Amino acid sequence: MTAGITVYWRPGCTYCIKLRTQLRLARIPYRKVNIWRDPDAAAFVRSVADRNETVPTVRVTSAGGRESVMTNPSLAQVKQALAV
Repeated sequence: MTAGITVYWRPGCTYCIKLRTQLRLARIPYRKVNIWRDPDAAAFVRSVADRNETVPTVRVTSAGGRESVMTNPSLAQVKQALAV
């Protein structure tokens, strides 16, 4: 399984901007998905965020194949999940 990060975001979300900037500055590649343009992504976010569209929601698949989903994580939390 390939390690990776998906950031579910929406326009205007300052928390999303902050996390995406931190990931770029740390040179950590990620995929971004705008939940306002992708109904399936919005449904996924609602399924893991108590029926809310809380962003950023981040899905991390570690090099070891472990998947975790976090809502509004810190950069340190994302790095930790990626390393497991």
